[in-house]
Amino acid sequence: MKKTLIVLFVVLTLVLTACGGAAQQKPTEAAGAGEPVKISMMMWGSPEELEIWKTLAADFTAKNPNIQVEVGVSDWDSFQEKLKVLHAGGNPPDIFAVDAPLLPDWVGRDAILNLQPYIDATPDFLKDFYPQTLTAYKFPDGMYGLPRDFQTIMMYYNKDMFDAAGVAYPTKDWTMDDFRAIAKKLTKDVNGDGTVEQWGFGADLWDMELFWSTAVWAFGGEIINPEHTKTLIGDANSRKAFEFIDSVVKDGSMPTPDQAAQYGYDLFQSGNVAMWPIGHWALNDYRSVSFKFDVAPMPKGPAGQATSVNSAGFVVSKKSKNPDAAWEFLKFALSTDGQSRLAALGLAIPALKPVAESPAYLEQKTVAIDHKAFLDALAYAHPKPSFKGYEEWATVIGDGLTPVWNGQEELNATLDQILPAADEVLAKN
Repeated sequence: MKKTLIVLFVVLTLVLTACGGAAQQKPTEAAGAGEPVKISMMMWGSPEELEIWKTLAADFTAKNPNIQVEVGVSDWDSFQEKLKVLHAGGNPPDIFAVDAPLLPDWVGRDAILNLQPYIDATPDFLKDFYPQTLTAYKFPDGMYGLPRDFQTIMMYYNKDMFDAAGVAYPTKDWTMDDFRAIAKKLTKDVNGDGTVEQWGFGADLWDMELFWSTAVWAFGGEIINPEHTKTLIGDANSRKAFEFIDSVVKDGSMPTPDQAAQYGYDLFQSGNVAMWPIGHWALNDYRSVSFKFDVAPMPKGPAGQATSVNSAGFVVSKKSKNPDAAWEFLKFALSTDGQSRLAALGLAIPALKPVAESPAYLEQKTVAIDHKAFLDALAYAHPKPSFKGYEEWATVIGDGLTPVWNGQEELNATLDQILPAADEVLAKN
């Protein structure tokens, strides 16, 4: 999830920088036809992404000689800090990447350009986007960003561990009870020293995206009300989901946060867990693993199947001096050609349906897994909630529940303690 947020924030940063300073002004007709301009684009990501974006920027300038694009990519934490400093100094990038749940805070700061006038002047511009990817960027008065990609969460599983234990692979119809039973079977003390080194399941439980939101929806619960004024994870069905997760922890079938920290960020990549929920962005890191793996849908709960869908997007800074040029680059980056090049990286799923359903994504040469399963998951995916104060709210929940997952506190009493604090954050925003 952190990597996903990193990639998402970088891309949105790019967009914000380019489009920033034109608020509601009417776009001009030929952004690349006047005096030469330079726009800046900031995002989080990998060196491989930087090279792709540099190539895209060069191709764009070849077609628009009067517009040069300066691309900057850094890791998630560095990106966040740089962005805050640049905005505080009144010199933000023209375009920048944003993780969808954080977008309302940027809009609330009056820092992002409303792109609706540009979209209205570009007939059918949105027609090929997956509708689910657009929701987070829609506000009552228009679109304040555009999705570059999206991520549905799937269950990755280590086929070698399943084979060694004689356990059948997960199917599209498996249930939470099946999942719990499998996790128990695949937890073992590998070297016989009395300490577990292989767990049946592992997950980052701090943020909702990778597992606990899926469990809440699968058990018939909700996370927050539509008005974003009340936290609902303490309601009856949501509590059942958390009680289920707590039971898997108490089974010993997944490492506690303290145990997981001993093995690094990604316990699937290190070969310490048999099942691991994560998005498509992880595939580049998994190219070099020594075991066979694939993906399966998240297990069904009493209320059916669910998963989380989130996106990274582009925004344009309201302080941009060249918003028309930023829009032109944004259109280019979100074209079929631009999206196809990004798909080749294997990190994310293109937001454009014709690209996601083409060989550029489905037959990519990253890893031989079921890439289509990530698209199929849209049929039962729930958007990750996006609202003002999300980061502070998520910290209250994540930090508050960590002692439970470490076996130091009792679940229901902890939920009762953190819910008022979470609602206080919502009330402030």
